[in-house]
Amino acid sequence: MHLQQITGHTRFGGLLGSPVAHSLSPAMHNLSFETLGIDAVYLAFDVGQEKLGETVRVFRDLNTYGFNLTMPDKKKVMEYLDEISEAAGLIGAVNTVVNDNGRLIGHNTDGTGYTESVREQGFDLKGKEVTLLGAGGAARAAAVQMALDGVKALHIVNRRSPSFIEACDLADRISRHTSCRVDVTDLGDESAVRSLLAGSDLLTNATSVGMAPDTDASPIRDPSMLESGLVVSDLIYHPRRTKLMEQAQERGLKTFNGMYMLLWQGAAAFRLWTGREMPVALVRERYFR
Repeated sequence: MHLQQITGHTRFGGLLGSPVAHSLSPAMHNLSFETLGIDAVYLAFDVGQEKLGETVRVFRDLNTYGFNLTMPDKKKVMEYLDEISEAAGLIGAVNTVVNDNGRLIGHNTDGTGYTESVREQGFDLKGKEVTLLGAGGAARAAAVQMALDGVKALHIVNRRSPSFIEACDLADRISRHTSCRVDVTDLGDESAVRSLLAGSDLLTNATSVGMAPDTDASPIRDPSMLESGLVVSDLIYHPRRTKLMEQAQERGLKTFNGMYMLLWQGAAAFRLWTGREMPVALVRERYFR
């Protein structure tokens, strides 16, 4: 593997979380730095919540360009930052931090990653009606960014579990801070879900139902709910074709998975750190085939 030259001026940043050894982010960002001739490197640091504050202080003091966060650090890090973007505040989590001369500014590019991947599929979110399955971290990021990007109505569908309260809280936050109309429905109420889907332009699955190894599962038990004209998006990308996507394709509907959400959230973070565009085509060719 070719390694870019490290100099006395090389700045560093990276990914904080635990575990992080599996992450594709170092490969994506280091290829981008080298391609654009930027004297910087991106590393992965296995850091849990107990060491997060200390690590953030080091990243601030050493004049890093910033860092990403993954679980379990996305919420905890907010305690150590100087400023938080509107999207990150609404989501209640930060995945990207910019070090602006010692001032740490938190952003969340997960939602941007999703909405950009949707646009890449030729789907314009503005003025549309969306049904979103789930209320976890990925769902929150997607929901907030879709609302900020002009979705007209957002129907959050979640099981009657402890996370249902979180779904209601998310709906209240989005309603108070955007012009998007948001409601919450019990996934177990199939009649209500069928009605929502009949009026929706896009269905987004942000649950883990259908993820490997349980690939025979689908959050939609009755495929007849998937009516003509509906576009179906699944944030799962392992497998690349989920049971939900199979159901939709059998009914002639357009589908796409969440494979490129990681790519576009990384591109958004890269732009925040460098002011330049990630060479997305090259990164896609190298790591997302």
